[in-house]
Amino acid sequence: MTDLSALYAAPGANSMSYVDPAFPDRALMLHSARPRDCDADTPVLLVHHGVGRNGGAYRDYWLGLVDEAGVLAISVEFPETSFPGHLWYNFGNLHDKDGAANPRERWTFGIDARLFDALRAQGLTRRRRYGLFGHSAGGQFVHRMVSFGFRDAVAVAVSANAGTYAMPDLAIGWPWGLGEMDMDTESLRALLGFRITVMAGTLDIETTGKFFPKGPRSLRQGATRYERAHTYVRNGRTAAAALGTRCAWTVIDVAGVGHNGARMSAAAAPILAAALHVAES
Repeated sequence: MTDLSALYAAPGANSMSYVDPAFPDRALMLHSARPRDCDADTPVLLVHHGVGRNGGAYRDYWLGLVDEAGVLAISVEFPETSFPGHLWYNFGNLHDKDGAANPRERWTFGIDARLFDALRAQGLTRRRRYGLFGHSAGGQFVHRMVSFGFRDAVAVAVSANAGTYAMPDLAIGWPWGLGEMDMDTESLRALLGFRITVMAGTLDIETTGKFFPKGPRSLRQGATRYERAHTYVRNGRTAAAALGTRCAWTVIDVAGVGHNGARMSAAAAPILAAALHVAES
């Protein structure tokens, strides 16, 4: 087991290489933003970067936030050399490049839970649950991760400015929906009852960027990332009504912010901190 104590080594920025047991030949990088006051009872937040695979930058976004928030933020970096392309990251390695299904234990969505379990096993945290924040491609990763049940120890999940969503609809095929996978109405009911906070920058309306999803199935979700965030939560509420259950999802507009990981992190920090500090009570 990799010694993770380097993540707690000193206040401020720390980094280390990490190998997940399911992917022994594919190294990740972990970048922590440690608050000045930090011990095993400090809440843990796992942060997911965008398509730039710039985990260090996303950690740096949290350096000025963790003291006030009272959380240890760990940015989990998926290097392009180890986890190339959207199939490995945004879509969780559910299928290979030829469309063949991978076994669940090979889904990258399981990495966060194993990392948190390792932190607990090494006595670095006594917390029973952790938080999730993802922006852009990381927002895709986070909401799809919890959609498939990788949320047993997740206290709160924030998906910000995702480009596309796995809509809560079993009639729409993966990855734009949850169909054609091992999901049923009871799984969907449980997902809808789990707290997901979707954050949408009101100025995240640019559609000309290289990485903006422009295919027809993406455009059905809305013309912009801002629209797609609202479509996702609205569809969740519609699905919940059809199942006679509640939808615990929330969409929050972040006024005057576009596709900006630093500013979305700052907007998310008080929401995540509030949830994490009551998660153990």
